[in-house]
Amino acid sequence: MNDDTPPPGAAPERPQPAADPQGRTPAPEPAQATQAGPAAAAARPPGWEQATLERLLFAQLREQRRARTLNFLLRGGWLLFLVVMAWTLFHRGEGGGADVSLPHTAVVSIKGEIAAESNASAESVVGAMRAAFEDEGAKAVVLLVDSPGGSPVQAGIINDEMRRLKATHGKPVYVVVEESCASAAYYIAAAADRIFVDKASIVGSIGVLMDGFGFTGLMDKVGVERRLMTAGENKGFLDPFSPQTPAQKAYAQQMLDQVHKQFIEVVRAGRGDRLKDKENPQLFSGLFWTGQQAIDLGLADQLGNLEFVAREVVKAEDIVDYTRRENVAERLAKRFGAAVGEGAVKALQASGLQFR
Repeated sequence: MNDDTPPPGAAPERPQPAADPQGRTPAPEPAQATQAGPAAAAARPPGWEQATLERLLFAQLREQRRARTLNFLLRGGWLLFLVVMAWTLFHRGEGGGADVSLPHTAVVSIKGEIAAESNASAESVVGAMRAAFEDEGAKAVVLLVDSPGGSPVQAGIINDEMRRLKATHGKPVYVVVEESCASAAYYIAAAADRIFVDKASIVGSIGVLMDGFGFTGLMDKVGVERRLMTAGENKGFLDPFSPQTPAQKAYAQQMLDQVHKQFIEVVRAGRGDRLKDKENPQLFSGLFWTGQQAIDLGLADQLGNLEFVAREVVKAEDIVDYTRRENVAERLAKRFGAAVGEGAVKALQASGLQFR
């Protein structure tokens, strides 16, 4: 028998890996590191420091390329957004009637307050009316009104342009009242050839007002002193914290009476003999009436809605809306402009300057 026990002091032999069925001997397992420090560093391949630095540099370059690509995409996206917004602003929709040539009834809506910065501003309404009148397919122009009134200046501009466009193009203009046609809205409607209402519509309010508040009595009670300095004795005319003198009140009333007289003249010129009682003191007192009452007084002509007017009066049932509506790009542009303006005002106020 052979004795396989190693002699004393001899190192034990490592077991040899068994060969696979095909007779190949697998590669020996890597030796386990038994020492750290200088011995482990000596075992690393030569040039490993350079290889590590190269890997770090290449990783940093890849990160920079990704950052540049992302920045380029973001800038491209903003540029595309600005281009689309600019294109939309210069090609604003006007209701879809510019290329219509078939016979149709043109509609322009006047809804809400009539004011310079509203959808019912003179700029918006006049632009839509011009497009409607210039379309050869439009057999008549219908103003679809639902407004409590607003600026007499804006209403006057629209009224004047209505009369000019009627004379230039020879097309009739009709007004169809939905909920209300009061004050400045009726100022506009007076220039129409005929006014159609619902029996429950609100019509009239032919008058002018100037409103505000006065806090002088309250300030006296709480012991607050108003310190207002002006150059010009009437510069603080409408200041709510200062008393109103009789002369100032008379001057304001004179202005209101003058504008009211202009309003009355426009209504009488527009309605003419259709007014049943031109000398009725209540007619121009600022009162308003239902649609049926307005017909009885001659402030309106007959009952009817938009579809009725297009079908029975204009004889063109197809209705094309020319109303100019503010689009998304315009709203964003206005908000951006308002934000910039607000920031400028705050900067001026912080420096001690104020615009009032």
